Amino acid sequence: MEKPLKSAVELAMERLRRQDADAGIESRPLTDAQKASIAEVRNFYHAKMAQADVLYRSNVRATFSPEERQRIETEFRVDRERLTSERDAKIEKIRRGET
Repeated sequence: MEKPLKSAVELAMERLRRQDADAGIESRPLTDAQKASIAEVRNFYHAKMAQADVLYRSNVRATFSPEERQRIETEFRVDRERLTSERDAKIEKIRRGET
């Protein structure tokens, strides 16, 4: 019997699992509580990012100055990066069980 061909994604996942195993990284399934906490964190930050997006669009519509628009855009980008970083850090903390 021949095995079915694997997709590129399946091959990449196998390679990553081997690399993790070689590096001594242990894979543990998430508990239901961890899954719920991660979902809560993602929902919270999704709402925060949506709020920042609405504020950004409102501020851009209210100004005509190119310099002011650039400043608003820069602030928006910084806020999104900060929120994404905070979200990812909290999710990683939950995954490690440091809640």
